[in-house]
Amino acid sequence: MAEVSYKELSLNGLWKNNPAIVQLLGLCPLLAVTGSVVNAIGLALATTLVLVTSNTAVSLIRNIVSDAVRLPAFVMIIASAVTCIELLMQAFAYELYQILGIFLPLITTNCVILGRADGFACKNSLAPAIYDGLIMGVGFGLVLVLLGGLRELAGTGALFANMDLLFGPMAADWKIVVVENYQAFLLAILPPGAFIFTGLIIALKNIIDARIQARQDALKDAPEKGSKRVRVTGTIS
Repeated sequence: MAEVSYKELSLNGLWKNNPAIVQLLGLCPLLAVTGSVVNAIGLALATTLVLVTSNTAVSLIRNIVSDAVRLPAFVMIIASAVTCIELLMQAFAYELYQILGIFLPLITTNCVILGRADGFACKNSLAPAIYDGLIMGVGFGLVLVLLGGLRELAGTGALFANMDLLFGPMAADWKIVVVENYQAFLLAILPPGAFIFTGLIIALKNIIDARIQARQDALKDAPEKGSKRVRVTGTIS
């Protein structure tokens, strides 16, 4: 098996093959619970932990489980990890657990997690599998938090409200009021706002990619600088 490039894994997870804005996987929780930063962080942490845990377990059993029961085994591993995360959230962040609601158990059916388990973890050793789960979770989580921040800011004129739901009483004063006396823009925190801002993020990424590609193409086509030796053969009259 070819050696795994951690640099390539990082680029894929964070940018080139980001599960949220390139593969467009896991859009249900992405669009549903990103009305605020705290919701986005909560779901991002839960998804990342499940990704790392499931990739670890799948990599460990990859040479034991037969192809006939591979996918059911993967689903059972993912469901077990999600159940553990749910219990932890009920114990330490119960109000946030109630807010996220059905979207926590739905992590079990998230195509991002099953896709990484079947497409990468079951074909690679432990260390690359763990790193792949971590970096894919971070890439997915960054989009969640960015989308949650944009929607919260546009909808309420503030950021980091109710962070105590996740981080406890010490985070009660983390709220930042960006615009005083802001007239609430309800559309931003409703489902249509999720589609609008997700589309804008994807469009921005496509613009950046197009400019990077154009710059690379221009560098390839540019003539080489410096003097060149020219060999002349034949008779010059």
